[in-house]
Amino acid sequence: MFGDIMGMMGKLKETQQKIEETKKRLDTVLIDEQSNDGLLKATLTANRKVKSITIDDSLLEDKEQLEDYLILVMNKAIEKATNVNEAELAAVAKDGMPNIPGMDMFK
Repeated sequence: MFGDIMGMMGKLKETQQKIEETKKRLDTVLIDEQSNDGLLKATLTANRKVKSITIDDSLLEDKEQLEDYLILVMNKAIEKATNVNEAELAAVAKDGMPNIPGMDMFK
């Protein structure tokens, strides 16, 4: 039984390391989003850090329109990045979970 516990602890530690490696890798995964007309573009990492925003000059003339564009595009980009982030981390966590009776909620 003690060996089983040590094996589970080792597996959990290995899984934690894989999760940390995945988080670092997600800093290099880029998510691009743009407005329907292409006047505003944003790039985020899968860890939801903004890398770039490109604004067409025509949007600079209307502050309210620019704000609306920013809200819409950034929300869509954040949602996509969150989906990628959660899927990647869940896959690593699920793969690395030891078989503990009663803890099958991750499978």
